[in-house]
Order: sequence, then C-alpha cells, then structure tokens
Amino acid sequence: MNKSINRIVAAVLIAVCLSEKAVAQNAPTFPKGEESKTDHQVGRVWLNELSKPDSTFSYNISQAVFDPAARLHWHSHPGGQILLFTDGVGYYQERGKPRQTVRKGEIIKCQPGVEHWHGATPASGVTYIATTPTQKGRTIWFKRVTDEEYGSEK
Repeated sequence: MNKSINRIVAAVLIAVCLSEKAVAQNAPTFPKGEESKTDHQVGRVWLNELSKPDSTFSYNISQAVFDPAARLHWHSHPGGQILLFTDGVGYYQERGKPRQTVRKGEIIKCQPGVEHWHGATPASGVTYIATTPTQKGRTIWFKRVTDEEYGSEK
C-alpha cells in the first residue's frame, strides 16, 4: 500500500513540476511596468524603462504593454525608433500610408522625423520593446488618432 501511495505522490510531483515549467515558459520576460498616465494615448498602456541613456549609450530601451484597442497619438522621433514586437497583435501606421498589422516577432523601424502611431488591435493587446536614440531630442507629439483613422485600412 505504501508503494502505491509513493507512486501517486511521485506522479503528482512530476506533474506539478512539468506544469510549472510550462507556466514559466509563457511568463513575460520583463515586468509590466507602471501604467502610463500621459495625455498622448487612448486606453491603458504600461511602460517599463529597461535601460536609460548614459555617457556611453545614447539611447533608451523601454517595454510598452497595451490593452486591446489602446494606442498612442500621432508622434515622431527626431532620432528614429526601433520596435521589436514580443507579444500580441498591433497596428503601426505612418502618415499618408496604409495601416500595417504587426505580430510577435516582427520589427518596425520608425524613420527619424516620420509622423506615425502604433498600438493594439481591438481584439488583442500588444507588447513591444522600443529602442530610441536620445541625442537628437525627445518624442514630438501630435493629434490624437481618431476612431476613424484607427479603424481604417487606408
């Protein structure tokens, strides 16, 4: 009887260990960060500044996590920006160009000075890592992305 109880306990322990490993593989790489409270967004967005610029590296690296339908306003970066999408499905659009759908594993290069916006789709949140050179200046914010612009394929 003790042997069968030991086998059951061993089986349960193995199952727990295997399920913990599966959960750990799906866990985010970085903490979600602090909820952004700026006037430059629609919906809920969290930011985590992963690496600040210093005397050697003149760029900022941050993670942004968007709830479904959350998005930033139109903006540009004097030094450009690179977005590395790590989870979910989102949108990216440059002024005058069609909106693009972006997914986990894709990279967007926001060219210096080009007006654009990015955010989540209505059905999915999105997460990305952004690297932004800081030596040419901070983000320049423009108008809110309207519901029509957000929903448009143009």
